[in-house]
Amino acid sequence: MTADAGMLHRPNLWRLARREWFIGISALTSLAFLSYGQALFGLLANPFWLTVIFLWLFLAVLGSALSVVRHADHLAERLGEPYGTLILTLAITSIEVVAITAVMQHGENNPTLVRDTLFAVVMIILNGMVGLSLLVGAWRRHEQKHNLQGANAYLGVIVPLATLSMIMPNFTHGAHGPAYSTVQQTVLAFISVGLYSVFLLLQTGRHKGFFIDETEEMGSSVHKAEHQGPLWVPIVLLGVYMGLVVFLVEQLAPPIDYFIETLRAPAALGGVVMAILVATPEAISAVRASVANHLQRSVNIFLGSVLSTIGLTVPAMLVISHVTGNPVILGLENSNPVMLVLTLALSMITFSSGRTHLMQGAVHLVLFVAYFLLIFET
Repeated sequence: MTADAGMLHRPNLWRLARREWFIGISALTSLAFLSYGQALFGLLANPFWLTVIFLWLFLAVLGSALSVVRHADHLAERLGEPYGTLILTLAITSIEVVAITAVMQHGENNPTLVRDTLFAVVMIILNGMVGLSLLVGAWRRHEQKHNLQGANAYLGVIVPLATLSMIMPNFTHGAHGPAYSTVQQTVLAFISVGLYSVFLLLQTGRHKGFFIDETEEMGSSVHKAEHQGPLWVPIVLLGVYMGLVVFLVEQLAPPIDYFIETLRAPAALGGVVMAILVATPEAISAVRASVANHLQRSVNIFLGSVLSTIGLTVPAMLVISHVTGNPVILGLENSNPVMLVLTLALSMITFSSGRTHLMQGAVHLVLFVAYFLLIFET
């Protein structure tokens, strides 16, 4: 009996090792920078080594973040919606806060990094991710359906929080110009956390049905069978990958800082890099769900990601700003407020009927291209 039990466990361990091969790459990368980090960062003045080190760390962080999302998806399938999506958004938000803090603490202070990252996340998700998900999903089907009440609940919180965080600061009168004072930042933090908490009560309590599509639930039992086993396995692996991401993203800060400050690249690119790290894993998950005709799952992912970014990342970064003494500027500049208002208005129109089609995805992608081009024009 013991020998048979051992034979049964070996294939499971072997499959686990093969499936989690990237953890070895992340661990070796962490050891390399832990042991030889100073020497490697000393090579940043060389454009070739700057590119190599940046891509090495960026891909290591991105691969680890993808693994975080993969294990969060496993938990989502085991626990069901909306708890699975909640785990995913909280994990990604943690990565975002760590990444922004690491870059802020390295080199010269960049007071607009939080704003640039927040705006980039909103643009990438609500235009790029939504556009791609709707376009790919509609390419295979004429229309896709989602729960209208759930989308309205998300947007009903996203719109005021985005306005208060990124537009309203430009219309206040502080000691150093149009920016939130310390008291106003404190009020914003409490409002953000408060509204997000109320939303969680709605999402996980009496209105849980707003975020579930019954037709998707019927087909989810097939996927749950693929991830049977001890629940602690994906939980432990999720924690391990999160730890690796925390360390590696701190190592990514010097190349980003050098690229922006020394090579005089647009400061907004720092926020774009942070946003790509945050949004890419969720974008892959959302597009896959849309292709599988699980649009409600996609809606939960991209709208939930935007909401958690504004509702949790902004308060967290304001607290870190006061603790570290690094100022934070939240108000958008130049054409960005117009792009934000346009994106929010388009999102409300897109999700106002409970059905989506090809044209809506195309329009969102056009706005995403416009946002990216404006980075280099302003």
